[in-house]
Amino acid sequence: MMLHGISGAAIAAALATAAIAQSAPPARGPAENGQPAWFLKGSFPDPQGFTATAHGGMVTVLPRPTTPPRLDLPNPPPCRKAQSCGNVLPDAPKRSEMQRVQWAQTLGYRFSYPIDLPAGTGGVPAVALDSGGNMWVFQRKPTGMAQLFKYDRAHKLILTVGEDVIPHHNKAHGMAVDAEDNVWIVDTGLATVTKLSPDGKVLLRLGQRGHRGDWDEARGQRLLWEPVMVAFGRNGDVYIAQGHGNESPNDTQSDDPANQSGAARVLQLDRNGKFVRQWFGNDVGQGKFANAHAIGIDPVNGDVWIGDREDYRILIYSADGHFLRQIPTRNLICAIQFDHQGNPWMASGQDGQFLKLDRSGRILGAVGNGMGIGPGEFIEASYWVFDKQGNLYAGDTSVSRVTVMTK
Repeated sequence: MMLHGISGAAIAAALATAAIAQSAPPARGPAENGQPAWFLKGSFPDPQGFTATAHGGMVTVLPRPTTPPRLDLPNPPPCRKAQSCGNVLPDAPKRSEMQRVQWAQTLGYRFSYPIDLPAGTGGVPAVALDSGGNMWVFQRKPTGMAQLFKYDRAHKLILTVGEDVIPHHNKAHGMAVDAEDNVWIVDTGLATVTKLSPDGKVLLRLGQRGHRGDWDEARGQRLLWEPVMVAFGRNGDVYIAQGHGNESPNDTQSDDPANQSGAARVLQLDRNGKFVRQWFGNDVGQGKFANAHAIGIDPVNGDVWIGDREDYRILIYSADGHFLRQIPTRNLICAIQFDHQGNPWMASGQDGQFLKLDRSGRILGAVGNGMGIGPGEFIEASYWVFDKQGNLYAGDTSVSRVTVMTK
């Protein structure tokens, strides 16, 4: 059959070509609109903390042990019955097959590994700096081993906080240092947040170890659900982000009357741990969020920035919990920080970079060589910190090393 002089075969071929063109997105793009050039890079197998790191940062991936988990340290059940849960269909795309957006590095940072961690395996989900430049390192170690360490400015280990002070954290996660140099650490798996003094003494414990649930101030019920990270308001208020996204359990049908909300949330307390307010997300509609993996406080106006990781967006609230706006991104939002000039940055998780933003979400620059275990690479770029000179210090949730990024 001919149609206006064009054969049916030619039309079919043209349609097929168009379909292929539509299904094959570009693999790179130029620098434009003030953003650096970008390109796609494939994923790297996640060693999940089973690594050994030599002096200088060289990583060796180790076989995973076959020892069964301890039953007295229960993990939350798998994510289920929620839109944010990972797709478990047999033909669903796998994270290990993702092509990840990378941004050209134009900021001139160099990578080094001057900190020697204690022997043994375990990723470093978070680091933090105090006002004197001492570095706290929070590590996922096997039971029976210390997980919290403090190093001086010369990278010498000066304090180890053992399990005689803080019990084993089943899923060591976020950490932050407040204005008084107290360090706050988060156990996502056992649903606690602990505040320690600069010399490693426990000052405050929030949540009930091993019992995730709802904070209900009217009932005197002060449980945490799945705490992920802590940030501090300009007045010293404490904001606790809760909800790990695709790994979070859905507890809306829980048999536990103290655990019913089943949604990511932000809990706001004053500096002494007194309840102020909380707000929730349910991944539907403006201002909602499926998870709260990242949280940062804008030093300019006190706004609360929340990273909705699996939905690739940042949600911005006022300090008192009113939704203001959201920013879509092309990368996972695993952590949010503001540098000493007040500029917002985000860590892109398994995309393996730290990205400098403007307040509209435009990418101004990037640091990091993408996902991997080579120099300047990260299996998961997550919670990090700036020093007073603008250098970056970061752990890697799945690798036992700390990366220093200097100009």
